[in-house]
Amino acid sequence: MRRAHNVCLQASESLLKEHYDDLKDRPFFPSLVSYMNSGPVCAMVWEGMNAVKTGRVMLGETNPADSKPGTIRGDFCIQVGRNIIHGSDSVESAKHEIGLWFKPEELVSYTSCSHDWLY
Repeated sequence: MRRAHNVCLQASESLLKEHYDDLKDRPFFPSLVSYMNSGPVCAMVWEGMNAVKTGRVMLGETNPADSKPGTIRGDFCIQVGRNIIHGSDSVESAKHEIGLWFKPEELVSYTSCSHDWLY
């Protein structure tokens, strides 16, 4: 089974604070929440073999200056505090973050026609 879903929304300040709770004691936390609250965000769920690892490669390094061309951060970001994209760093954190952004009934389950060819 595969799940895919995305939604674009204006995230509430409370949701953003909960999402970034592990960073609440860092000096940049208020500006991070403010930045993320400054416009709509598109939340997505990706699933598949090595989805977290592969997704993080596609995103690029946390510091855009260290990111390779062709990655999202390498092509579209210039500073850490404004790196335009977040990706879960583990399956466990992904499960937690998916639970923050989506209700179970909002996730669409399906088996791709290419599943058996790929796996």
